[in-house]
Amino acid sequence: MLIFPAIDLRGGRVVRLKQGDYDQMTVYDADPEETAESFVHAGATCLHAVDLDGAKDGNPQNRKVIAALCRFPLFTEVGGGIRTEKDIEDTLALGVDRVILGTAAVTDFDFTTRMGRKYGDHLAVGVDAKDGFVAIHGWRTVTDTPSFDFCRRLVEVGIHTVIYTDISKDGLLEGTNLPAYAQLQTIPGLQVVASGGISFEQEVAALRDLRVYGAIVGKALYAGELSLPRVLTIARGEAVEC
Repeated sequence: MLIFPAIDLRGGRVVRLKQGDYDQMTVYDADPEETAESFVHAGATCLHAVDLDGAKDGNPQNRKVIAALCRFPLFTEVGGGIRTEKDIEDTLALGVDRVILGTAAVTDFDFTTRMGRKYGDHLAVGVDAKDGFVAIHGWRTVTDTPSFDFCRRLVEVGIHTVIYTDISKDGLLEGTNLPAYAQLQTIPGLQVVASGGISFEQEVAALRDLRVYGAIVGKALYAGELSLPRVLTIARGEAVEC
């Protein structure tokens, strides 16, 4: 299982939100490049970055920082405010390996289908769920679209990588929604990146044993609840969880 340490960007700084609430934000580092460098030194090979300003306002705003992050030897996926094909092209041009659609994937499914066919593995969809329904616009609006059904639709149109976040678990350091990931693993052809609330080594091991493709770790790293080198070895099956 791949581990994606997370860098959430707001105003060019590394921050974390609590349950997606922009009014409950903690600033962890003013220098995202130093954070990325620490991930590399810990042995990471992947990076998950989110432009929170872009997610909130509907257009990418941290491109300069993201371009700097792409200079590190990390497979980098980026989301936040990507709404158009030009946004996709411009983001990939920064050196990003995979672009994540969010709100646009839900509000314009025809667009999502076309982009999936054109960009293939360079495109993923972030499915943010609240009480089992897809949330959009930086988690502020909950739709009537069931999240698992939406994931099935994505596979049907050729988009296989999904970053699935249970908003109710995000940023609380109380654990993730393991039953949701077990259910997602029953969808043929779906490549799941687990996100939201991963706080314990046992959860990393459980996701690995479910054969989940990848897992994002964020606040637990910044708060010192998880050690990135340990998480990486557990994900590879080279260490036993505590």
